[in-house]
Amino acid sequence: MSGFLDSIRCGDCECSAVDWGERRNTMASIAAGVLFFTGWWIIIDAAVKYPQQESFNHAYHACGVIATVAFLMINAVSNGQVRGDSYSEGCMGQTGARVWLFIGFMLAFGSLIASMWILFGGFVVPQKPVVYPGIAVFFQNAFIFFGGLVFKFGRTEDLWQ
Repeated sequence: MSGFLDSIRCGDCECSAVDWGERRNTMASIAAGVLFFTGWWIIIDAAVKYPQQESFNHAYHACGVIATVAFLMINAVSNGQVRGDSYSEGCMGQTGARVWLFIGFMLAFGSLIASMWILFGGFVVPQKPVVYPGIAVFFQNAFIFFGGLVFKFGRTEDLWQ
C-alpha cells in the first residue's frame, strides 16, 4: 500500500533536473510536518483569540492530543513490521505490530469524528455567535490526520536498506 504513489509521474520533461525518487521521503516528511504544524497552529490561534471558558471549552484540546498520540502510534511501526518482513521477535511479533497500528488508526479516526461532533454539537446546532473555535478544533484534527497519512504512506522504505 505504501507504493501507490510510485506510479504517479511528475512531468515527462527531459529538462527536469529533480529526481523525485531519491527525494520522496524528504518531500513526504516535509509535507507531513507542515500539515501537523498547521493543525497545531490553528488551535493555538483559537485558544489565544478565545481564552474564556464560555466561548471555547478547554476540554476540546483533548481531541488534538489524542490525534497527536495516534500520529505517533501510526508512524511508530514500519510497513515491514506489519507485513512481517523485518519483525519477528518481541512481545507479540507481527500480530502486535498490527494491533498497535489498528489502535492508532482507531484513535485517529475517533479524534476526527469527535472533532466533527464538537463542531456541530457544540457550535453549529446551538447557534453560538462565534463558530471559529469549533472550526479550529475540526481543522486541527483534520490536518493532523492527513499529516499522519502522508507520513505513513508517502514515504518508501526501499531507501532505508
